[in-house]
Amino acid sequence: MFIRFVNAFTKITAWPVQRLLFRTKILYEDRRVQGRRIKGSAIIISNHTSVYDYAVMLFVFFSRTLRYQMAEVLFEKKPLGYFLKGLGGIRVDRNNYDFSFLARSERILRNGGVVGIFPESRLARKGEERPLPFKPSAAYLALSADVPVIPVYTNGCYFSRHRAVVLIGKPMDIHVYTDRVSGEKEKIEALTKAMRDKIISLEKEYHERWK
Repeated sequence: MFIRFVNAFTKITAWPVQRLLFRTKILYEDRRVQGRRIKGSAIIISNHTSVYDYAVMLFVFFSRTLRYQMAEVLFEKKPLGYFLKGLGGIRVDRNNYDFSFLARSERILRNGGVVGIFPESRLARKGEERPLPFKPSAAYLALSADVPVIPVYTNGCYFSRHRAVVLIGKPMDIHVYTDRVSGEKEKIEALTKAMRDKIISLEKEYHERWK
């Protein structure tokens, strides 16, 4: 209840500000299949361009409380850490190999919630190919909780003369990519590859549609 309240209060009070800062344009792969409303449990994945990606996603999917996995370094910055905790951020401690975030994420999904993940895990450094290789946690969670994956591409144009553009893809039926694959490890690998391929295809579609 507290997390939903903090989310609602933040979205309502910050709505005019984010409209001025990001001027977000939302595109859809197929709006009839997946718009901004999310029904039931789901995992949102997207490419990772900036620390502001999360802020943009909050307003793209305005009607749902998004529980995003976030790096431990963000929680160590006060008062930012308290604010992210209030929003329901899921701490991912990358340095101590603490995988409790997976169990917490799965509980949220099984209770009907929405979990957001940046599968690249970190921002790309100069010269690195984008998107970075995807970590397997998103695929593992999707298979464990048996929930659809909603892929999203963002152009990362924040605080510039260009508009921020977000392209929402059609939900991925995880069974399409895993039912013919035997072994848990192989299923995770197959779905992880499919997720990255989908984000790349959305990026290509974005460039074709937004010139």
